[in-house]
Amino acid sequence: MASVTVRYFAAAAEVAGVEEETLPTTEAGATLGELRDLLVGRYGPAMARVVANGSFLVDGVVRRDAAAPIGANVDVLPPFSGG
Repeated sequence: MASVTVRYFAAAAEVAGVEEETLPTTEAGATLGELRDLLVGRYGPAMARVVANGSFLVDGVVRRDAAAPIGANVDVLPPFSGG
């Protein structure tokens, strides 16, 4: 069975309570939108805020399109600020 490794950073890790987890693709879905919906369903409104304003790295490439396919690794990055 195929799987996706999801890594969480900063606020995303705080919300998830873990820095990394591996999900079967049957649960995670095939697209970024399906994975996002799963994470929001699993971790609630706080994760919804993170993913609404943050970004995803799919196999090292920034993706924002919900229809984009997920790869073997997805990083969930909260919005960053700084100068």
